[in-house]
Amino acid sequence: MKLVTIDFVILAVFFSIILLIGYLASKKAGKDTTEFFLGGRGMPWWLLGISMVACTFSADTPNLVTGMIREDGVAKNWAWWAFLITGMVTVFIYARLWRRSNVMTDLEFYEIRYQGKAASFLRGFRAIYLGVFFNTLIMGTVSLAAIKIGDVMFGVKPWITVVSASIIVVIYAGLGGLRGVVWADFFQYGIAMFGAVFAAVVAVKQPEIQAIGGLKGMLAELGDKVNFLPDMSNPSVYLPLLIIPIAVQWWAVWYPGAEPGGGGYIAQRMLSAKDEKNAIGATLLFNFAHYALRPWPWIIVALASLIIYPDLASIRADFPNIAETYLKDDIAYPVMLSKIGVGWLGLVVASIIAAYMSTIGTHLNWGSSYIVNDFYRRFVRPEASEKELVLMARLTTVVLIIIGGTFALTLLNNATQAFDILLLSGAGSGAIYLLRWFWWRINAWTEIFAMFFATIMAIVLVFVVPDEAVATAVLDAFTVKLLIATGGTTIIWLLATFLTKPEAKETLQKFYKLTHPGGPGWKKVVDEAAQEGININEKEEGKTWELPKQILMVFIGCITIYSTLFSIGSIIYGETFYSILYLVVSIVGTFYIFKLLKTLRMN
Repeated sequence: MKLVTIDFVILAVFFSIILLIGYLASKKAGKDTTEFFLGGRGMPWWLLGISMVACTFSADTPNLVTGMIREDGVAKNWAWWAFLITGMVTVFIYARLWRRSNVMTDLEFYEIRYQGKAASFLRGFRAIYLGVFFNTLIMGTVSLAAIKIGDVMFGVKPWITVVSASIIVVIYAGLGGLRGVVWADFFQYGIAMFGAVFAAVVAVKQPEIQAIGGLKGMLAELGDKVNFLPDMSNPSVYLPLLIIPIAVQWWAVWYPGAEPGGGGYIAQRMLSAKDEKNAIGATLLFNFAHYALRPWPWIIVALASLIIYPDLASIRADFPNIAETYLKDDIAYPVMLSKIGVGWLGLVVASIIAAYMSTIGTHLNWGSSYIVNDFYRRFVRPEASEKELVLMARLTTVVLIIIGGTFALTLLNNATQAFDILLLSGAGSGAIYLLRWFWWRINAWTEIFAMFFATIMAIVLVFVVPDEAVATAVLDAFTVKLLIATGGTTIIWLLATFLTKPEAKETLQKFYKLTHPGGPGWKKVVDEAAQEGININEKEEGKTWELPKQILMVFIGCITIYSTLFSIGSIIYGETFYSILYLVVSIVGTFYIFKLLKTLRMN
C-alpha cells in the first residue's frame, strides 16, 4: 500500500500536535521529579482515566485479541476480561489507599510498609526488574505489533519501523513527562478509537463478507466461534477459557495494567490524582472504557479475518513476503487493515501510531520513574538535585526505548507468546499485593521469596518443561503451568511469611496511621499501640469498617461492566431482547454504584 499526499498531510498534522503537547508540557515537567513523574499531583479523574485506557489500547492488543479469537473464538477473551475483577478491586478498595500513601511510585511503598535492608533490596531490585526487564518486554511486544503492521501494510523493514515509530514518542515523553504523556494520550485515544471502529466497518464491507450476507451471515457462518461463553458442556473448553481466569487468574497473577491491588502505571495515575475521589473516578472510567466499550471493533475484525483468511496458508498466499517468524494468527489484524482504501489510510495509520505511542509513552515515563526515583536517587546519588534527576529521567527514556526495540527485533515473534510469559512470571504473587494492605503479618521476605520463586518457575515452565508433559485431557498445557506456578509460589510465600520475623511494630504503626486500611488483619497492631498509649486509629474510631461495602461495590461493578460489554455485543449480534436485558442490568448497577460511592469516606 502507498500513502498519498492527503495521508502525509494528516500524519504531519498529527505529529505536529503531539510534539506541541510535549513542548507545552515541558515548561512544567522540567521543574522537579514530582512534576515529571506525577504531573504535580493535581491531575483530574477524566484525564487520568482516558490516559489509562489509551495506554492499554496499544498497537499489540488488537493483534493479541485477533490471535485469541482465531484460536478459540470470542470466549478466549476471558483470559483478559477476567482482569476486570482486579480492576474493580482496585477502584473501590485500593485507589483510596494508594492516594493516602503519598508515595511517588508504588515501589516507594516498600520502605513505608516494610523496614531495613530487605525492604531496601526489594525496592532497588524491583526498580530494575520491573522498570527495565518487564517494562521493556512489554514495549517489545508493542513494537513487534508495529513491525508486523509496517511489514504487512507497507513492506517496511523491521528496524526502520522500530526506529521511526520511536523517535516522536521519545521526544514528547522525554520533554513533557507525565503531563505531556496524559495530554497526548487524551488526543491519541480519540484517533485510535476512530481507527479501530473504521477498520471494523471496512472489514464487514469486504466482498467475501458481503457474499455470505454481511455481518449477520458472517456470525452465522462462524457458529460457536462468536459465543460470549465457551461450550459449558465440555470441561476441556470451559475450564481453561472461563473458570480458571475467573477463579484463579485475576487474584493470583501480577500483570502490568491489571495488578491485584493496583500497581505500575495504574498506581502512578492514582498517585498523580488531585485526591482520593479523583483517583477512584479515574480507575472507574478506565475499567468501564477498557472492558465494556473498546473490545468489539477488534472482535469484529478478528471474526471477519476467519472468513477471508481461514488459516495461515491463506494469509501466506496473499502476502508471500511476510517473514516466517511473524506468520502467526495475530498477524491477521494488520492483514485486515491492508483492506483499507486510499483516502482513509492516513487517518488509520495515525490511529495505529497513536495506539503505539500512547502505550510506549506511558511505559517510558513509568519505567524511568522506577529507575530514577527508586534506584538512582535512592541508592546511587541521594544528594542529586531535582534538575539532575529530571535529566536522568530523560536519558533513561532513550535507553528504555532502545532495549524495548531490541527485544522486538531479536526475541519475540507473537503477542500471545509474550502474554503467556508475563502471566507465568507473576503467577502466585498477586495475593500478596492484595493482602499486604490488610494483614500486618506480610513482610518484605514474603515478597522477596515470591518474586524469585515465581521467576524461576516461569523460566523452567516456559523453556524447560514441554507442553506435552503437563497437558491433560481437560486442561491445556498453559493452564496447567499457570496452576503449578500459582500453587508453588503461594506455598513458598506462606512459608516465608511464617518462618521469618514480622516487621517492627513501629513500622507497622506508622504505615497504619498513614493509610488507615482498618479491619481484623490489623487488630493486633492497633491494640498493641493502644496499650502503649499511642492512638493510630483516631480517624477511624467509632466508624464502621467499609471493606464489606466495598466488596459489594466490586461485585456490582463487575456485573455492570460485563452487562454493558454483552449489551453492545448483543446489538452487534442482532439479539435485541438480550441487548435490552443487559442494558437494564447495567443501568441499575450504575445507579447503585454511584449511590454507594457517595457513602464512602474520602480524605
